[in-house]
Amino acid sequence: MEQTIVKINADVREADKNPRQLRAAGLLPATVYGKGMESKSIQVNAHEFNMAYKNAPKAVFEISVGKETFKTTVQEAQIQYSNNTILNVEFKTV
Repeated sequence: MEQTIVKINADVREADKNPRQLRAAGLLPATVYGKGMESKSIQVNAHEFNMAYKNAPKAVFEISVGKETFKTTVQEAQIQYSNNTILNVEFKTV
């Protein structure tokens, strides 16, 4: 079975904006963490991630943050079930 790889561009999350402001701007707050690294707070395009996650939830996400690239899987996606929107995502490096 072939593993699906999805490439997503991200930016470092600004500390002065809260998650509600990010979601209103079409961005999704997220965190990247893994063994031997410090966790990074990032923001990704909400529509881009939703489409990729809906089509391949078990995919390997290749996240580019500036000059760094992380191969990750979705550890947890916090979903608001009343309107079926993703509020926050945790990516774990592989």
